[in-house]
Amino acid sequence: MNAIDIGAVRAYLLDLQNRICGALEAEDGRPFVVDAWQRPAGGALEGDGLTRLVEEGALLERGGCNFSHVRGAALPASATQHRGELAGAPFEALGVSLVMHPRNPHVPTVHMNVRLLAAFPAGAEPVSWFGGGMDLTPYYGVEDDARHFHRVCADAVAPFGADKYPRFKAWCDEYFFLKHRNEPRGIGGLFFDDYDEGGFASGFALMRAVGDAFLPAYLPIAQRRRHDGYGEREREFQALRRGRYVEFNLVWDRGTHFGLHGGGRTESILMSMPPLVRWRYDWQPEPGSAEARLASDFLRPRDWLNE
Repeated sequence: MNAIDIGAVRAYLLDLQNRICGALEAEDGRPFVVDAWQRPAGGALEGDGLTRLVEEGALLERGGCNFSHVRGAALPASATQHRGELAGAPFEALGVSLVMHPRNPHVPTVHMNVRLLAAFPAGAEPVSWFGGGMDLTPYYGVEDDARHFHRVCADAVAPFGADKYPRFKAWCDEYFFLKHRNEPRGIGGLFFDDYDEGGFASGFALMRAVGDAFLPAYLPIAQRRRHDGYGEREREFQALRRGRYVEFNLVWDRGTHFGLHGGGRTESILMSMPPLVRWRYDWQPEPGSAEARLASDFLRPRDWLNE
């Protein structure tokens, strides 16, 4: 199956979205709101999608898991940074993207995305590439949780070569980095983009492996930490750290830029934003505190599998 089979990718992504939302609904006790949308033919973008969002749940203060499938007459510049020869080509893009912001500060925020982009340049063969990954953003780090998350990530991509986890982990550490603050967003995981190694079938298999690994990577952590005690101090620190999340998504994230500058659906794109955020001028944690330990012990590249 080296031909581009967009129908197979679409079917997988819709099933993945359904499985993830079903599992999280069972944990949270609150159903996701379902918002089906469609862009009619004739505009800059056409296509459809399924936005699924939960707010004010027991586990999830706000979370979204979106499917989208859009077609356009010309690839936007944000999608052709490394493929200038495809600028202006008709394209299709489809994927599932999620961000979960738990209520309890001891439960990390998590992001996952898997996607396919296919371009159809005039007079040439179609070109497709995959992207995706997942990363964890704790507020109060726990080393066993970090090791678990990275172990599941490593096992997911191991069948595709021994180089994949070290390569995708390093890519994740580099990508989810706030350059204007010189600090990582979280403890990383996996990230890959513009992936076309081995053809369509190989890339699709890799994308499925990453998507299928999300629940086993994240749910055990959420289940272990959701009942840990917290107070106003922890909630304030969570809100301050969520500010970093907002900064990254708006300033650096390629997916956000692709959606907003490519005419995407703004509400669905910005579902990744946390519900409550704080900024304080030049705030610093108390030395030796649990809050300071996040920066000293977790917000730096670490070899989580071998330490």
